[in-house]
Amino acid sequence: MVVPHHATGARLARHRLADELADVVPPALLADLVAVLAELVGNAVRHADPLPGGVVRVAWRLRPTPDGPCVQLRVTDGGAPSGPRMRAASPDAVDGRGLHIVSGLASRWGVERDGLGQSVWAEFDPAGTPRPDLVPAG
Repeated sequence: MVVPHHATGARLARHRLADELADVVPPALLADLVAVLAELVGNAVRHADPLPGGVVRVAWRLRPTPDGPCVQLRVTDGGAPSGPRMRAASPDAVDGRGLHIVSGLASRWGVERDGLGQSVWAEFDPAGTPRPDLVPAG
């Protein structure tokens, strides 16, 4: 789906994801997916340029496995001078925790760049266990 490169884009993406996957994935996984998607779209809006047309592209893919669905979220934007990175946030900081949330909820996440921009993706294994050894260090 395509959403505006605006704060409303995260809301639209969250609602669509929740509507489409409500009957497909367990409620706890859906809550994690919605939280991570909101962070990724929010980061794209705050820190990256839009794609042509002033938009951000949002996608998700389910892959059935014997243990349950494996889900990948992907948010593509126009890129930024510096790529996404985890940073330390002081206890009273109002931001800076988004990728920590992504890292804590997803099994793994990463960034891919091409000539048009960048995609940040997060993948959720059926067991739901984050794999710190597969998460980018920053």
